[in-house]
Order: sequence, then C-alpha cells, then structure tokens
Amino acid sequence: MCPRTNKLPVQAAMNFKTMPQLEVPQGRKGKHNLIVTQILSDLDQTPVGAALKVPLALLDESKAKVRSALNRAVHKAGRSVATASDDEFLYVWNESK
Repeated sequence: MCPRTNKLPVQAAMNFKTMPQLEVPQGRKGKHNLIVTQILSDLDQTPVGAALKVPLALLDESKAKVRSALNRAVHKAGRSVATASDDEFLYVWNESK
C-alpha cells in the first residue's frame, strides 16, 4: 500500500479576475443603440401611413449598418417595420399587420 499524504493538490494561478455574477452587465448595447432606440421610439408615435425621415448625415455609421441594427432590434421586438432610402435620408415606417 501507498502511504497517505495530507497534501492538497496544487492549483494553477488564475489568469483572469473574478467578480460576483450579479454584477455582470446583462444585454448588449452596441454602438447603434442610441439611433435605433430613437427610431423605434418615434415609430411608436408615428401615425399609420406616415414614415420617419432620418437624415443620413446624422448617422455615425453607414446606412447599411444602421439598417441592419434596426432590423435586429425590430425582429427581437416582434415588430414589422419597412425601410427605404435615397442619397440624403433613411425612411422608416410601421408596416400594416
């Protein structure tokens, strides 16, 4: 028989810091969060048959990236929204159900 030793196994040093799980931020607020939130808020107040006219000059990112972020938020919220654009504006409206 092998003699017993009371030695605990040696653990490797941690590579990263730890924190309580309750303090971990939940959700993701990407760089398009502000403009997408503003558009969705305005859409809530837009009458049927009207479209928002968002100047492209106000967008920090490309029209395609904002449209994509808006599309993700719309699908997550279960909404139905349509978009169109020209050289100066991004148009957004609620689609009929």
